[in-house]
Amino acid sequence: MYGKFGTIINEFYPTDEKNVTKGFIFLEYKNPSDAVDAVNATNNYKLDKQHTFLVNHYSDFEKYSNIPDEWTVPEPQEYKDQGNLHYYLLDPDAYDQYCLICSGGSTVQIWQNAAPEPTVVEERPNWTETYVRWSPLGTYMATFHARGVALWGGPKFKQIMRFSHTGVQLIDFSPCERYLVTYSPDGPSDQRRVIIWDVRTGAEKRSFSLDGVSLWPVFRWSPDDKFFARIGQDVLSVYETPSFGLLDKRSIKIPGIRDFAWSPTDNILVYWVAEDKDVPARVCLLEIPSRQEVRANNLFNVADCKIHWQKSGDYLCVKVDRYSKVKKEKNDAKYSVSFCGMYYNFEIFHMREKLIPVDSVEIKEPIHAFAWEPVGSKFAIIHGDQHSINVSFYGVKQGQPPSLLKKFEKRQCNHLFWSPTGQFIVLAGLRSMHGSLEFIDTNEFVVMNAGEHYTASDVEWDPTGRYVVTGVSSWKQKVDNGFWLWSFQGKKLKKHNIDGFCQLMWRPRPPSLLSAKQQKEIKKNLKKYTPQFESKDRMRSTRASKELIEKRCQLMKTFEEYRQKNIQAWNEAKTRRLELRNNVDTDELESDTKNVEEEEIEFLVKEEHTVIEE
Repeated sequence: MYGKFGTIINEFYPTDEKNVTKGFIFLEYKNPSDAVDAVNATNNYKLDKQHTFLVNHYSDFEKYSNIPDEWTVPEPQEYKDQGNLHYYLLDPDAYDQYCLICSGGSTVQIWQNAAPEPTVVEERPNWTETYVRWSPLGTYMATFHARGVALWGGPKFKQIMRFSHTGVQLIDFSPCERYLVTYSPDGPSDQRRVIIWDVRTGAEKRSFSLDGVSLWPVFRWSPDDKFFARIGQDVLSVYETPSFGLLDKRSIKIPGIRDFAWSPTDNILVYWVAEDKDVPARVCLLEIPSRQEVRANNLFNVADCKIHWQKSGDYLCVKVDRYSKVKKEKNDAKYSVSFCGMYYNFEIFHMREKLIPVDSVEIKEPIHAFAWEPVGSKFAIIHGDQHSINVSFYGVKQGQPPSLLKKFEKRQCNHLFWSPTGQFIVLAGLRSMHGSLEFIDTNEFVVMNAGEHYTASDVEWDPTGRYVVTGVSSWKQKVDNGFWLWSFQGKKLKKHNIDGFCQLMWRPRPPSLLSAKQQKEIKKNLKKYTPQFESKDRMRSTRASKELIEKRCQLMKTFEEYRQKNIQAWNEAKTRRLELRNNVDTDELESDTKNVEEEEIEFLVKEEHTVIEE
């Protein structure tokens, strides 16, 4: 076990009078760095249920024996200003940023989606060795390297933190960006395949051993970062922060558990359990940390389940794949897709209603995609045979079962992409469907526009829901690489054909600081701000140079300053004007009523003659 860290040149096993080892050994490596790796990788290594290794450097004995008796106050570390990590949110025009990987992955660029043309914020060659990731709130950008992961941020995108994990391939941020999970299949020890880090301090909080990752992320986080959980063999292990130990020091035994997911807004998780002979499959809602089961639903003839939470946590959908018939063999129920056929149920849980009622939507055709409206209560389903694909939209209301709102028949699509603000959706036929696109307004269910980006592999909405990007990545095919920019209504705005284009990712935005009431008030009074926005749009659409526009703005600013200065002087001179005019205020016409004569004048405006026949 210890030989894999380097060459061992000396080993010593202390024994007692009976020649029995005392439970500890001394190992000497040829290189000091090998000893450091061995200590870091095997300290707290669990050999089995009864034995755990505690490993120290030999120099630690001298270090800890020389600790002074009197404690001295440590010197405070110098504060390192990381700059304003949210500077991009202060842009007066609210331009969004996006990250672009091109040149086959060797160049990373940060762009600002300015008008009339986007501008480069930062560009660096070999910034990452594989790909990049934004953190959930857009604060950090993560890059991958042979020795670990680095986080970048601030106006100049300087390095904020780095995490040493050799061969890292996958990462996952907690929802509030407090923690980072890294995975390396080639770690120096089985105990350090998965590591959880503190993002702010860079400290390693805990490491885990995994034989392999079949589904990422392995750990799934509660919305407030207080808990994270993973599935084991017939158990669900829930851990708590900041201790990173098991909740109540024990896992939850759930025989047959297959999958689970946290609510995006509450500390409630849902899991489903497969059928076992005469015991039906179950979908259960579990409140954490009390472990109280708040709702359960039994299901029969179940082949598989998929869990879909609505973004606001108001509704939960569990897609259930079911066998339509059961084949009996020697008193045992057996299922076969070819024999039975399949049908599908969507179990809708009303999370905000008393006792959490459940409604069901049944569809007997194959299901290709499902997606909740991010802001709202609608969901969309792509269903049907390959030669007759349909898209159905359903609405969910409190106290009522889901109702079919609209069905679009014979569509060329296999993916659904909702706008982050709801209402608008893109029906996309990616890859095998050659990039067909339909832009739909779900308020009136009208097709605003249709288009095509041939062999498109990716579709990305910007965080505000104003723009859509479609792209052809060189990671998936080597020709026609690049991306196109569309408006939310389906109007093609820009075409960027880039050799070696790999990936485009919009920078996320944190939730708005405005309350729902304040946002509703702004939308209600949006017409007040329209002239201001239209004026800016006209300025951007003109071909006048940026310098000329800035000059005009400066002249206007100078005039306003001059005007305000004279208005102030005029107001200050009012007392003197009254003295000179015998206290008669002539600033307004109606102020001197004694010297005003009224005269009424009548004049003919229009004369009409109408002939009335008897």
